[in-house]
Amino acid sequence: MKALIEMMARSLVDKPDDVRVAEVEGEKTTVYELRVAQGDLGKVIGKQGKTARAMRTILGAAGTKVGKRCVLEILE
Repeated sequence: MKALIEMMARSLVDKPDDVRVAEVEGEKTTVYELRVAQGDLGKVIGKQGKTARAMRTILGAAGTKVGKRCVLEILE
């Protein structure tokens, strides 16, 4: 999952080396914290949050396949 998020984010941003994903494990839920460069934050979120929503949808579908609930948080 972590690699999936990194791949999606790196393909969207201008500075792919600044993409960082942290994984916080819970009992039933895993939270993935995505950090990008300040100038690339808008590209990851997208207009009206559509890009971020699409990334969360893909992550949710992939999480369902392995039987876990996955949450994506985009941090500054």
